[in-house]
Amino acid sequence: MGLLGFFGKKEIIKVSKEQWEREGFYALPGFYSKKDIDSARAAQEQAWSQAHERIVVDDLETGARKRLKDVERQERGSHRFKLNDLYLELPEIRALAINKKITPILNELLGETTVLCNSLSFEQGSSQPDHVDAIYMTPTTPHNLIAIWVALEDCHLDAGPLRYYPGSHKIQQYVFSDGTTHFIPEEMGEWHQYMQSEVKRLDLEPKIFAAKRGDVFIWSCYLLHGGSPIVDKTRTRKSLVFHYFGESDCKNGHELIHQDGGLWMYRAHQPIPGEAVGVFPPKT
Repeated sequence: MGLLGFFGKKEIIKVSKEQWEREGFYALPGFYSKKDIDSARAAQEQAWSQAHERIVVDDLETGARKRLKDVERQERGSHRFKLNDLYLELPEIRALAINKKITPILNELLGETTVLCNSLSFEQGSSQPDHVDAIYMTPTTPHNLIAIWVALEDCHLDAGPLRYYPGSHKIQQYVFSDGTTHFIPEEMGEWHQYMQSEVKRLDLEPKIFAAKRGDVFIWSCYLLHGGSPIVDKTRTRKSLVFHYFGESDCKNGHELIHQDGGLWMYRAHQPIPGEAVGVFPPKT
């Protein structure tokens, strides 16, 4: 039974905020039902089988960005892919990100109405180096970005589970040469050195999130986290990641659509190299 089975909504939010302030994350075991997860997985698999023409994917083996429809059959079998912004196209995916269960918790943790602004879908582990989301998706207002990870299946420890550092959200953010905390690619070596020194100074230890299907992991945009090495490349680690800005940081001209106490950003898909702008999806 998930945490919701033991606490009412108000108690969950109270417990979450206590740990949130101390450690920068909160886990909700068994949060989503088998029906919820199966619906999302079926919609995602249908997008693959129909070679969806608007969805943009990143090949994690080559670094190439292309449309899902242009992924060769043999590539899917041998490469790892990240599907971007399924929430724009698939209501079943969006329903895991914004709903009457998760939205009140996210709104309370962030302190204002959350705006779903992107989604990432993985079939296998990301193997992404340790990082903080705020250097890539830099909020206008500090701390005004939150993220969740949803397990679509049980995660074996050999499949490259999520790695995170409790308390790392309190590390003072590194300032790049332009005076901002937004990443400069050429300076990421210095950023990693700084973060490693801070982790050592604060005696922070990494932990692994050995997720079960339906678990949700919520984290601050300043929490240091990454993907553990994949020991067994035959294993999948099906998961979804959602990022949310606070509404006050979304006055940028994008249309915001209301859903179950939250908002989602209607915008174009990310452009493919060579395109001026991405393709807008139909509103569904």
